[in-house]
Amino acid sequence: MEQNPEKPIAGELVELALRDLAEGSIEQLRDAIAELHPAEIADLLEAMPPEQRRATWDLVPDEVRGEVLAYVGDEARATLIGEMDHAELVTAAEQMEEQDLVEVLDELPVDLTESILAALDEDRRRRVEAVLGYPEETAGRLMSTDVLSVRNDVTLAVVLRWLRRHPQLPPHTDALMVLSDEGRYIGRLDIADLVTGDPDLPVAAVMKPEAETVRAAASEREVAALFERRDLISVPVLDEEDRLLGRVTIDDVVDIIREEADRALLASAGLEEDEDLFAPVLPSAQRRAVWLGINLITVFVAARVVGLFEHALEKMVALAVLMPVVASMGGIAGSQTLTLTIRGLALDQIAASNVRWLTIKEILVGVLNGAAWALVVALVAYLWFHSPGIAGVIAAAMVLNLIVAALSGVAIPLALHRLGIDPALSGAVILTTVTDVVGYLSFLGLASLFLI
Repeated sequence: MEQNPEKPIAGELVELALRDLAEGSIEQLRDAIAELHPAEIADLLEAMPPEQRRATWDLVPDEVRGEVLAYVGDEARATLIGEMDHAELVTAAEQMEEQDLVEVLDELPVDLTESILAALDEDRRRRVEAVLGYPEETAGRLMSTDVLSVRNDVTLAVVLRWLRRHPQLPPHTDALMVLSDEGRYIGRLDIADLVTGDPDLPVAAVMKPEAETVRAAASEREVAALFERRDLISVPVLDEEDRLLGRVTIDDVVDIIREEADRALLASAGLEEDEDLFAPVLPSAQRRAVWLGINLITVFVAARVVGLFEHALEKMVALAVLMPVVASMGGIAGSQTLTLTIRGLALDQIAASNVRWLTIKEILVGVLNGAAWALVVALVAYLWFHSPGIAGVIAAAMVLNLIVAALSGVAIPLALHRLGIDPALSGAVILTTVTDVVGYLSFLGLASLFLI
C-alpha cells in the first residue's frame, strides 16, 4: 500500500489495502499500517470483509492493538477479540485507558475478565474495578480516574512547581480539581488562571467554587447535554458525599454524541448501533428479519383497509392510481413531525407544560400544508381525469391525512417514551401504518360516499 504524498482518504485506503492483500504485498501493507493512527486502523478493519480483516489484524503492531480495539465498533471488536489469545488480550488491556478497557471487558466472559484484571498491576486494577462498579451509560462508567487535584491552602507558585515534576499531564487537562482537607471537592483551578495569576496568591483566592459538576449516577445523555450547553472541556465526577471520583472529558462526550446520532439513524431502520457492515450473513439476516416481519404485519393492515373498498376500486380505476398519493404525503409530513419530536425528547426540550402548544402548532402546520398541497393535487387530478368529484375527494382526504399525521408525529413518540420504549426504534413503523391506513380510509371512504 503505497502512501500518496497526501494521506489517502478512507475509501482509497481500503482499496489500497485490499489490493495489497490480493497481490500478496504483505510487508508493504504492514509498513503502511504502522504509519496510521489507531483510529484510522480501526476504520480500515471495519471496512474489511471477515477474511481480509483477520489478515489485516495480524499486521497491526502489538504496541497499538489496545488503542485500535478502543476505536473499533462493538461487533467488529468481538470478532477480533475472538481470535486473540490470553497473552495478547492482557497486552492490549495494558495499553487502554480505563474507560476503553471497561467497555471491552463488558463484552468478555466473566472468567476471562477476571483473568485479565488479575494480570493488571494493583493500582490499575483498582481503578478499573471502581469504574466497573457503576451502571452502564452513567457518568461513573464514562469518567477517567486520571485527574490532578490540589489543596486550597497552597499558593499558585507551589502548584506550578508541583506540576513541573510531572512528565506529562493527563489528556485534556484544562483545570485542576481543588479539594478540602477532608478530601471533598470544593472547586476547580483553571490552568489559564494558574499560569496568569499572581504566584503568591493561594489557590482558594483564584479557584472557581461554583464550577459545574456531575454525580456518578448521572446518565451519559445528561452529561452530554451539560457539555453542549456550557461549552465544557472537562467536568469533575463526584459521589453523594462530594468526594472526587474522576472527570469526564470532551473527547468522551463527542463519542457519546456521535453514538447517539448513529443509534437514532440505525434504530429508525431496525438496525443495531454497532452492527458490523461485514458481519456474517446468517446473524445479519436474523436481526433484520424481525423488523421485516413487523413491517409485513403493518402492510397487511393497510392492505386490509384497501380491500374493504374493492368494489369502489373496480368501478373507478382513478382511485387506484391516486390512492398512494394521499398515503405518501401523510407519511412524509408525519415523519417530519416525528423527527422533530424525537429530537426534542432527546434534548429534554419537551415537558408536560409545553406539549399542548407543540401539538396545536404541528396540527396547524398540517392544516396549512394540507390545504396548500391539496389544491395542487386536486388540480392535477382534475386535469388528469377531468372529474371535479375526484379532485374534491383527494383534496379533502389529503387535508385530513396531514392533520392526522401531524398529531401522530407528536403523540406516538411521546406515548412510546412514557412506556419506556425508544421512539427512534419503533416510532417510524407505527407512524407509517397510521398514515397509510388513514390515507387509504379517508380517500376511498370519501370516494365511496360521494362518487360511487
